[in-house]
Amino acid sequence: MSVFDRLKAGLSRTARQIADQFEALVRGHEGRPGDETAFGMDTLDGLEDLLLVADVGVSASRDIVAAVGARARGTASLRAMVREELLRVLAAADRPPVEPVSGPRVVLVVGVNGTGKTTTVGKLANQWKQAGRTPLICAADTFRAAAVDQLQVWADRAGVDLVRAREGADPAAVVFDAVTAAKARGRDLVLVDTAGRLHTRTNLMQELEKIRRVIAREVPGAPHETLLVLDATVGQNALTQAREFMAVAGVTGIVLTKLDGTARGGIVVAIAHDLKLPIRFVGVGESIDDLLPFDAARYVDALFREQW
Repeated sequence: MSVFDRLKAGLSRTARQIADQFEALVRGHEGRPGDETAFGMDTLDGLEDLLLVADVGVSASRDIVAAVGARARGTASLRAMVREELLRVLAAADRPPVEPVSGPRVVLVVGVNGTGKTTTVGKLANQWKQAGRTPLICAADTFRAAAVDQLQVWADRAGVDLVRAREGADPAAVVFDAVTAAKARGRDLVLVDTAGRLHTRTNLMQELEKIRRVIAREVPGAPHETLLVLDATVGQNALTQAREFMAVAGVTGIVLTKLDGTARGGIVVAIAHDLKLPIRFVGVGESIDDLLPFDAARYVDALFREQW
C-alpha cells in the first residue's frame, strides 16, 4: 500500500467514529452559502461534539468551532473550513528538525513503559537507513535485559549497528560509548533508546539529565532531537504524559504509536494545539514499515477521507 493508504487504514476507526455525525451536519446545513443560519448554533454544537468524540480535546475543539463560526457568512463549505482549521492548528506547531553542525545527529527517544518506544527505535533506524543515513542504535535501557534483546532483534532486521552494555551498567556510559563508536565508524545518526520512566521517578529523571549532559559534551548541540513516544490509545492522558516530559526532558517532537488501534485519532490535533509540539511520526501497524513520517495534509485527508 502507499503511505496514504496505510495512514487511511490506520485512521479508519476514527473516521468511522465520526463519519455519520459529520455527514449529517453536511447534509443538513450545506448548500446555502451566504445564509447566516447555514452554520448556526445547531451546526456548531454538532461540530464540537464530533471533534470531542474524535479526542481533538476541549481547547482545540472550541477554537476550531469558533473559527468556523466566525466565517459562517462566507461561501466556503463546512468541509473546507474544518479542513483548513485542522491544517492551521497542525502547521502552527510544526518546526523543522535540527541537523548537527558537526558530528553525528543524535536523537534521544523517551517515554513511559508500554508505549512502543523500543519498537519505535528499531523502525526509525530502518526508515532512516532506507533514506540513505547510516544509523547506530544505543541500548541505554540497561535495567531491562528483555528491552536490549528486543532492540537487538530490531537492529538485525534493519541491518544497523547496536551498542549495548551489561545489565545494570550506567546508561550515560553506554551513550558515551555509542557516540564514540558512531564517530569512529563514520555513522551519521545515533538513536538512543532510554529506559521507560515516569516523571515521579526522580532518580530516573536525573539519569536522563545526565545522559543529555554526556551527549552535549561529545557532540555540539546534541541531542538534536528528543522524541517522546506516546500511545494513541490512551487519548487525553497522552497530553498529561507529554507535559510532564516537556518539563524535564527537553522534548522537541512526538511519535504517536498504535494509531490503528484507536478511534481517538484526533489526539494528534490536541497535541499540536495544546503543546505546540510537532508530530514527527505516527505508528499504524506492527510491520517495520508501519511507522510513517507525519504529513498534516495526508492526515486530515485520511481522517475525513469518506467525507471530502
